[in-house]
Amino acid sequence: MTTLSSVTPSRLSSRDSVVSALRTAGCVFAEDEAELLLASARTPAELSGMVLRRAAGLPLELVLGWAEFRGLRIAVAPGVFVPRRRTEFLVAEAVARVPGASLVVDLCCGSGAVGAALADALDGPELHAADIDPAAVECARGNLAPFDGRVHTGDLYEALPGALRGRVDLLAANVPYVPSAAVPLLPAEAREHEPAVALDGGADGLDVLRRVAAGAAGWLAPGGCLLSETGARQAPAALAAFAEAGLTPRLAVSEDMYAHVVVGVRE
Repeated sequence: MTTLSSVTPSRLSSRDSVVSALRTAGCVFAEDEAELLLASARTPAELSGMVLRRAAGLPLELVLGWAEFRGLRIAVAPGVFVPRRRTEFLVAEAVARVPGASLVVDLCCGSGAVGAALADALDGPELHAADIDPAAVECARGNLAPFDGRVHTGDLYEALPGALRGRVDLLAANVPYVPSAAVPLLPAEAREHEPAVALDGGADGLDVLRRVAAGAAGWLAPGGCLLSETGARQAPAALAAFAEAGLTPRLAVSEDMYAHVVVGVRE
């Protein structure tokens, strides 16, 4: 993305001027982004600053301070993983599988988008979330406060209260699954502005998924369900990891969203 050399408030007084500036910077969806920036900016000077930050390569969601996810406005902050729209498929699958879930855990929660969307779709479940990154935990606490969600800091299950063992109806884990060698090939917006811990899944991308699967049976209630997003090529190995952990696995695929979700049930 090319940085704009001179953008002044007077030159950004109309929708067309904002669209033109974003196009010059290489924004593919300049028209849509312009609408969001114009709606968010309170003054021409603020609009100019937002366009400059976007032109410099800052993700649109960080410029705005929020991302839309399942109809919710999820606050995001620098250094926190920005929720992807394809992950909405994981939420849809979770709600379809366990519509009566009363205890939900959002593991590797990042901003807390998945937990918030599950709480919004279900009938007032007890909600817990956890992440190893303190910046993500702080962000998630704000997003999950309207749902009385409790957010914990730590490495996977080590972060969770022991009282949850054997009681979790829905365990959503949007784990990092990019193979280490592929991380440098990610778009600059992800590489430069999101934490490596939220992207790098190890040699084959499945290190964290295997750890989540291995510990899931001890936390899930009978009939409880673990769901984790993965890549198309990784799906067979991910299914095997779920089966080895004693879960009954299946793969859910959305061709439209290019989303692959591994589902495991504790029988």
